[in-house]
Amino acid sequence: MTRKLLSVPTVLLRSQAPKDAELLVLRHENAVLRRQLASPVRYKPADRLWSAALSAPVDRLRRREAFPVTPGTLLAWHRKLTARKWDYSAHRRTGRPPTRAAVKTLVLRLAQENPRWGHRRIQGELARLGHRIACSTVWRIPHDAGIDPAPRRGGPTRRQFLTAQGQGIIAADFLHLDTVLGTRLYALAFLEHGTRRPHITGVTAHPTQAWTTQQARNLAADLGHRTESLRFLLRDRDGKYSQALDAVFQSNDLRVITTAPQAPRMNAHCERAIRTLRRELLDHIVILGESHARQILTTYEDHYNRHRPHQGRDQLPPETQQHPAAVHNLDTHRMHRTRVLGGLINEYRHAA
Repeated sequence: MTRKLLSVPTVLLRSQAPKDAELLVLRHENAVLRRQLASPVRYKPADRLWSAALSAPVDRLRRREAFPVTPGTLLAWHRKLTARKWDYSAHRRTGRPPTRAAVKTLVLRLAQENPRWGHRRIQGELARLGHRIACSTVWRIPHDAGIDPAPRRGGPTRRQFLTAQGQGIIAADFLHLDTVLGTRLYALAFLEHGTRRPHITGVTAHPTQAWTTQQARNLAADLGHRTESLRFLLRDRDGKYSQALDAVFQSNDLRVITTAPQAPRMNAHCERAIRTLRRELLDHIVILGESHARQILTTYEDHYNRHRPHQGRDQLPPETQQHPAAVHNLDTHRMHRTRVLGGLINEYRHAA
């Protein structure tokens, strides 16, 4: 009988009756399910979205029966969505932002390489390099690394001390050569301690004080403005050195220091360079005369200054300031060999 009674509106309103009936069935089923649930229903974000979107076309008087949530709940969902959108608490950290690892490494390097620099001096150098950080941060980085402040920091190491002193020293010493006929020749060699650059000024069979003084003048003219960075001339007590030779260097504001008698270790750098010259050149070649000796010594000096690596300069030649770019693909770069002194010495370069 209920179905018959409900079929009357269906006949009168054929277009709306089936849909309204379906809605009544869904509402009744929804009410039955709510009575059976003991715990509150949990809605997903998609469910909340559709509930909010369909709330507008529904009549206000029917919203309570159509939706399981109240308008206040819809507004609360919207407030939570807006708050979550503009909430940066997960990305916000209290206090100062952390210092980058590269800046910390730079601060430690400046503190270790400059033992007299305090944290304010280091901060100024960082600002000049484009890194602006607080003074207290600069102080804390060496402190955490166990580096003492500048007044109590340890003094320079022996290597740093010798390197700083060596920049202003040039040493002189004689070396002898024997020709194929047994004639003894003498060469005067100078060595700059800072760059390890040797200067072999001349070769003669009869070294005199006048000849030695002239070689000193030639060297001073070749050095030019570079003598401004030199402070000391180190030499032994050989009689071939004269006061005129000392005057040449003193006129360029160099102080002459003589070694103790029979103490070659006081001029160790120059002695070591002469030993290298003998081991790599003089012990493997027969000298014909003065001109031949001068020619091979000049060639070796050019090789020593421009190509030969030196341990005291991080495997750099004396006249080179930085290492060349590394070549990783050796298959595409052919190695080129240059023979020096007839193949006695070889120089290797990557062919262009």
